[in-house]
Amino acid sequence: MPSVQFTSRPDLTRPDTGVVKVSTWDTGTPERQARTVEAVRAAWGSREWPHPGLLSYTVHTGEDGRTLLHHSQWTGEDAYQDFARGGRDERNAEIDAAVPGVERLGIATFEPYRSGFAEGDVREPGCVVTVDIRFVGPDPQRQREWVDSVFEAIDSDPALAPGGISAHFHLGTDGTRVLNYAEWETARAHADALAAPGGSVGSPTPQWDRVRNHPGLASSTVRRWTPVLSIAAELG
Repeated sequence: MPSVQFTSRPDLTRPDTGVVKVSTWDTGTPERQARTVEAVRAAWGSREWPHPGLLSYTVHTGEDGRTLLHHSQWTGEDAYQDFARGGRDERNAEIDAAVPGVERLGIATFEPYRSGFAEGDVREPGCVVTVDIRFVGPDPQRQREWVDSVFEAIDSDPALAPGGISAHFHLGTDGTRVLNYAEWETARAHADALAAPGGSVGSPTPQWDRVRNHPGLASSTVRRWTPVLSIAAELG
């Protein structure tokens, strides 16, 4: 099994990604949040890569000072289930021993769908913004249509916020969710975009209005995170 390498960010467009697992942990306080990140770093850095089907594992700290967002890329659901059948991962056991009482708030499964970014953009993201879209009932076609409408709105927007780097849209395998994992230069750049007229990243155009009022749209939750730790298998 290969060893672990620490990277600045995951490759969110790698073609061998079959599913993405996203979960949130509640650590309780800023001090425990920082301790948990270091426990994750130690637990993963001291062991070989756990499974060939795991492509990357990235941890982000929540702006609220207590939550962690975990984002992992897998070759497919079978690979993840094979990993999970191995029983409780010793890494999590070590993390729990270092920071007892971390609350795991559930895990969701997504499939990559579409990504948007400026070709050749070398800016490093200082902030990751997640937009969790929920629909009334499962409808895979509606998921794709909503994402496609976002790209139509972006293409027609005369004044997109300048701090955005990329946007990566994932479809929930249950048919009811879309997750936009968006990279921004800074949290301030995203906050300034939301403070613009209209109260959202997009301009007040008919295309963005269709995005915000899409049939079956139940809710939209926006959260900001700081990427602090990204891990991948060391190649070669």
